[in-house]
Amino acid sequence: MESLSSKRYKKEFVSTFPGDDSGSLQPRQTPGMLYSKAIPTPVEKPTLLAWSEELAEALGILKPTDQQEIDILGGNLVTDTMYPYASCYAGHQFGHWAGQLGDGRAITLGEWEAPDGKSWELQLKGAGPTAYSRRADGRAVLRSSVREYLMSEAMHYLGIPTTRALSLVSTGEPVLRDMFYNGNAAYELGAIVMRVAPSFLRFGNFEMLNARKEVDSLRQLVDWTISRYYPHITGEDKVVTWFKEVVERTASLMVEWQRVGFVHGVMNTDNMSILGLTIDYGPYSFVDNYDPNFTPNTTDLPGRRYAFGKQPSIGYWNLGCLAGALLPLVEKDQLLATLESYQEIYWTKYYTMMGNKLGLDELRVEDIALIKKLEEMLNIVQPDMTIFFQLLIDLPLSVESAEQAEAHFREALYEELTADQRESLYTFATDYLTRLNTNTIRRQDSQRRMCKTSPRFVLRNYLLHQAIEELEKGENTLFLKLQEAIKEPYSDKYDEFFQTRPGWATQKAGCSMLSCSS
Repeated sequence: MESLSSKRYKKEFVSTFPGDDSGSLQPRQTPGMLYSKAIPTPVEKPTLLAWSEELAEALGILKPTDQQEIDILGGNLVTDTMYPYASCYAGHQFGHWAGQLGDGRAITLGEWEAPDGKSWELQLKGAGPTAYSRRADGRAVLRSSVREYLMSEAMHYLGIPTTRALSLVSTGEPVLRDMFYNGNAAYELGAIVMRVAPSFLRFGNFEMLNARKEVDSLRQLVDWTISRYYPHITGEDKVVTWFKEVVERTASLMVEWQRVGFVHGVMNTDNMSILGLTIDYGPYSFVDNYDPNFTPNTTDLPGRRYAFGKQPSIGYWNLGCLAGALLPLVEKDQLLATLESYQEIYWTKYYTMMGNKLGLDELRVEDIALIKKLEEMLNIVQPDMTIFFQLLIDLPLSVESAEQAEAHFREALYEELTADQRESLYTFATDYLTRLNTNTIRRQDSQRRMCKTSPRFVLRNYLLHQAIEELEKGENTLFLKLQEAIKEPYSDKYDEFFQTRPGWATQKAGCSMLSCSS
């Protein structure tokens, strides 16, 4: 175990690629540069609010015991071997080319080598302006920082590839934010999260170099990414082989999001990880009542481009943008053929996942129709997604009437069912039980499979909102409880949270809808 202050940090990225070493924080274009040096701007009073013990243990990082260590987490101290920088990348935002973007409020301090020899980038989010902040202040508020800290860790414990969060500190300084971009700006408490990942490279890093026709740098970045993060890929066709693996990882990530009902909210190409990780937690949400058209992001209205049911197709669209960025390096036909493999990869993984959520012994051809019938029923009835799949685990092997089906799933319902909704639920239940009775595995094994696939606890927006309100008042009881609950999402240990979204949260700001400032 080593302390943050005594560690000798690696800096492979900045040592390999050209960057702007001036340290200027003036917003600007940086042609030819893959990063710009960015010293964090000190804050008034960094105070440690939360620390991820398990992550720190895995990385070999000692928990801060003095102000010097906390100052590193708050951006007030940069050690001699750190090289703080902001990465330069571009992206397509809401389907439109946005040009240069870059880390506007994220500063990577350096690369931490863990006891197992793997390197992890340590990055502060909210530590002040960079060359890519444009007209923003580079800061983050407590509201958004709590959401990122808790959800990135929650996704890890759900078994979903993600960036991680090591710490959460308050800054002691107010930050001015217009939460819904409607002219109602107000001061909020400032905070900083230390994010951790093997790499924060995005599709947009490659798009930037292609857009600027910096082909040599593009080739160098691709080769470096493959050798560092995909070392098993070699040979003359390594670029297209690598792209195929990125396609597969992205498809797998989309399946995982759909499995638990996670909605990212802002799937721009600059928010897509080249490693297939969930990255950049902003206006996200879990689905409460099942609705494929649900989007938690006010900026995504009315088009709902990034709605729950559209995420898999957007993953494919974004991969198309990445393929376009790789055209200088790979034949177009090869890229297109690889891109088209996404559909088969996704649907194969998706139906396998859904078969597990249903506790099926194997996925048979006829099971596809059953899964589609399930989706149709969920869309009609709109039960709470998380609770529905939990109740499905204990569905009696015989359901005699529509009323009995409704009674069994009542805990997942947000309102009384109409006759059509009740009949849809009953029809699915009877068809499902008919199939379940042909399983070649024991009921207990089927249920065990369902329990591993469907979480019992998810970090709902209204819980986050309540925890944030308490923290703003100096109370951390709910926050601490949620920090523990996220570690056991498949158990019934925290069944106090096993309930549908309360009525008061339906229209409350920060619970039902959020913005990119969230």
